[in-house]
Amino acid sequence: MPDPLLSQAIKEAYASAPADVVILHTLEIWHPTFLDADGNPAPIRVVRDHADLTARLEAGAPRNGGQIVTFTALAFDLELPPVDTGPVPEITVAMDNVGREITDALDGAAISQDKIEVTYRPYLSTDLEGPHMDPPITLIMTEVEADPLRVTGRARMLDVGNKAFPSATYTAKTFPGLAR
Repeated sequence: MPDPLLSQAIKEAYASAPADVVILHTLEIWHPTFLDADGNPAPIRVVRDHADLTARLEAGAPRNGGQIVTFTALAFDLELPPVDTGPVPEITVAMDNVGREITDALDGAAISQDKIEVTYRPYLSTDLEGPHMDPPITLIMTEVEADPLRVTGRARMLDVGNKAFPSATYTAKTFPGLAR
């Protein structure tokens, strides 16, 4: 089944595989405990390529929307979720030769109650004015394993099938009439 989120240009690149167009897979890993050199919250952005990538984010991005940002070159492998009506889509991400900053950031996130978000954005080497998937896929990390050479994680989309409905939880504190 074709993915309706992909742009026509990237569909053509997948279908015809032109030699002068490279599909650049990027990941943005976000957790509130991730900090930049100045101590400000900042996501980890990586591109599967041999050189860093400077590209524009989509206007609706939660961080730096519409701005030009840098994705650091890093060897990683990911398996995108299938486009079907099956159960909750899940991806596996494996990053090789990660630096100390990524493992330290993940160690800090492991002791936090906040979730780690992973956003996948594909770019074309001929058009870096925005990702060629709108909106990009954002997933929540459920499992992360790290060692000095490799970080492996599994991420899944929001599991709406297991969400409470209605989303309000009726407790004696919020609804005093329930208490006797």
